[in-house]
Amino acid sequence: MEKKYILSSSAVAMKLRRMAYEILENNRGENHIILAGIHDSGSVVASQLQSILTEISPISTQLITIRFDKKHPSVIDISNQTDFTDKVIIIIDDVTNSGKTLLYALKPFLEYYPRKIQTLVLVERSHKTYPIHPDYVGLSLSTTLQDHIFVEVTNNEISGAYLA
Repeated sequence: MEKKYILSSSAVAMKLRRMAYEILENNRGENHIILAGIHDSGSVVASQLQSILTEISPISTQLITIRFDKKHPSVIDISNQTDFTDKVIIIIDDVTNSGKTLLYALKPFLEYYPRKIQTLVLVERSHKTYPIHPDYVGLSLSTTLQDHIFVEVTNNEISGAYLA
């Protein structure tokens, strides 16, 4: 089966760079941002964003990973447990479908009093059943409920995204 690519690696790079500049614009005056990638592809997106932010800005960033079973999200693990009070946190995933994953990823941060929590996705689909609307979106796409979007990762870099 031939893959129907919606983003090439060069398009992904451009989207990530644009979102990095948006992050800087929306967080003017901040000196530290926590990039919380949802395990697997979301962590790769977060890592690539961190590289771009380091290149274009003096803002310090901290990369953490959020892990949980997406079918049964009762236990949510954060790679670097710290005090998130008064911090700016950006929760990052590769694709948003219903909004459920991003909603559950918020849970551990609500025990603290962060200054700001924002969300970022590389690809947003328009089938949300949960009240999540990402602050930063690489590509917004209208699809059918039967369509699936896959983000390809090669050597810890996003190499593309396709529709199946």
